[in-house]
Amino acid sequence: MNPVRLHGEPPTYLTFPALEQLGLPHASTTRHCPRVARASEPVAPFEGGGPDILRSAGLDLSKMVYLNQVHGDVVRRVDGGARGFAGEGDILLTSTPGVPLSIFTADCLAVILLDSRRSLLALAHVGWRGMVQGTIRRAVMAMAEAGAQPEEMWAAISPSIGPCCYEVDQPVIDPLSRAFPEQWAQWVTPRGEGKWMLDLWQATQDQLVGLGVKPDQILNPRLCTSCRLDRYFSYRREGSTGRLVTVAALPA
Repeated sequence: MNPVRLHGEPPTYLTFPALEQLGLPHASTTRHCPRVARASEPVAPFEGGGPDILRSAGLDLSKMVYLNQVHGDVVRRVDGGARGFAGEGDILLTSTPGVPLSIFTADCLAVILLDSRRSLLALAHVGWRGMVQGTIRRAVMAMAEAGAQPEEMWAAISPSIGPCCYEVDQPVIDPLSRAFPEQWAQWVTPRGEGKWMLDLWQATQDQLVGLGVKPDQILNPRLCTSCRLDRYFSYRREGSTGRLVTVAALPA
């Protein structure tokens, strides 16, 4: 099975076939989807026809929930009739069918967590700052506190910057090494004096496994936004040119 399925020509979004088999409506957009604004204010984040395009993925974006993402570990649970702006945070969690949760990125990771048996879904925004803050652990623990079982969760990592392109320096390495003293060295490759290439994909996967998620239920297609400017936006390569959005909703 291919790790992702592309939709459209040129592709406007991608899906994970393994999550499709579980019945999860979801999508991660490309740069060919109509422009997506930065989700940082209580305003509609889409500009153009994005909602119409993603309706084909089974997503009603008139009910979409989004955050002011701040590279932290705050969880916002949204249930019932909640929609629109959910405040400040980097993790969204729901048990309500038909509520599209969304994370906006342009190099950072959007991580989908699903326990389909217990109808629980979370989306998390993860960059190096969030990694240090413990975003992955907090997302998994929030799911577990809601009743999910880590060994039954599926996780999917959106297109994001890879270790091929993500060069960092001492101001990143210092807090990373303090937060993960026994693991951080496995996630970096020295690049020269005071420079390292950081693998946030592997860091995320290792933490998920350490929290009980089965390795074969972690979908990590290793699609680099910086390498593929023909398909994705990259803040590091391009600045504030555009955003990708990953959206998922429990099946109604």
